Amino acid sequence: MNWSEQIDIYCERTDFSYWAEPVNALTNAGFLIAALIMWYRLRGEDVPIARLLVGLLAAIGVGSFLFHTHATGWAAAADVAPIGGFILLYLFAVGSHVLGWPIWAAGLLTLGFVPFALLTVPVLDQFPFLAISNVYWTVPILLIFFAPLVARQNSQTALGMLIGAAILAVSISLRSYDMPICEEIPLGSHFWWHLLNAVMLGWMIEVYRRHMVGKRAGTV
Repeated sequence: MNWSEQIDIYCERTDFSYWAEPVNALTNAGFLIAALIMWYRLRGEDVPIARLLVGLLAAIGVGSFLFHTHATGWAAAADVAPIGGFILLYLFAVGSHVLGWPIWAAGLLTLGFVPFALLTVPVLDQFPFLAISNVYWTVPILLIFFAPLVARQNSQTALGMLIGAAILAVSISLRSYDMPICEEIPLGSHFWWHLLNAVMLGWMIEVYRRHMVGKRAGTV
């Protein structure tokens, strides 16, 4: 991969100047705001994985900002790496702390995301609209799949996961519409992906936080 190669894949960008995507760039503040809110809500609570997730949430905002300003290969890596880290860490948290699986099983669940995505993406590619954001669709699919398992432990946690899946499905759809609507709406719709994802990721941390608080209080 050419790390300095410039990338133009969003409707708002018309050249490669630093502020060619001002709305796409600045809406990444949503991730930082969500991270600050969740950091505040975790005050005094011993939930270390939730704090790591908050750190990754903030990193997602920084990485995405870099990508929508620099628009290079290295910035694209900075954009997707914390997203991948968030997904994998959340999977581990679900397996270990929500479903109560042993560490080795939760680890296998985490590692299993890669073959799951490799098998699912070719199926999604058969549908033109889903193919645009194929990898991202694997996440709401996973949330929907695991919700019934989680419901055996805590129905509210399972409901929270389904709400997260619904928000993400809307967010991914808006991401996918960005280029198709470019002629009619030059701004595109990618910025909604940032705003809704900030809400969704903050919400998913909150779902996990509530589960852990309830678990320690003996209500789960």
